[in-house]
Amino acid sequence: MKFQEKTLEVNYQSVVILRIMLSLIFIIASTNHFFNTEKTVSRIENSSMGFIGNILGTPEIAVILSGIVMLIAGISLLIGFKTKIASIVLIAVLIPITLTVQVGQIATLGPLFKNVAILGGLLFFSINSNLKIQKQ
Repeated sequence: MKFQEKTLEVNYQSVVILRIMLSLIFIIASTNHFFNTEKTVSRIENSSMGFIGNILGTPEIAVILSGIVMLIAGISLLIGFKTKIASIVLIAVLIPITLTVQVGQIATLGPLFKNVAILGGLLFFSINSNLKIQKQ
């Protein structure tokens, strides 16, 4: 089955605004990973899937490394530099964070679906990496 590629016109400024707003959550979250490390580690250790936080060693290492990655990729997304790569990297960080902290927690259904929405935004930029400006 072959899919026909369709094109869609969107306002360029709306894409820039989406990219900037999407990047800010990762930049802000990264600072939380640096300045509230113990609180973030505690959330991992108290979650039903906290074992994911031990994949890279200790949860502290995972929190600091994910903070560094979110800051760098978030800034890259913010300024529009290598948006496809930045989006894919952020997806790779967001999935384990979501599985670790939000999945299986009834009280965090809102944050779970917030992460699902963020994942959708990141997928948009990872799929549409060569958005072109059309002169009118």
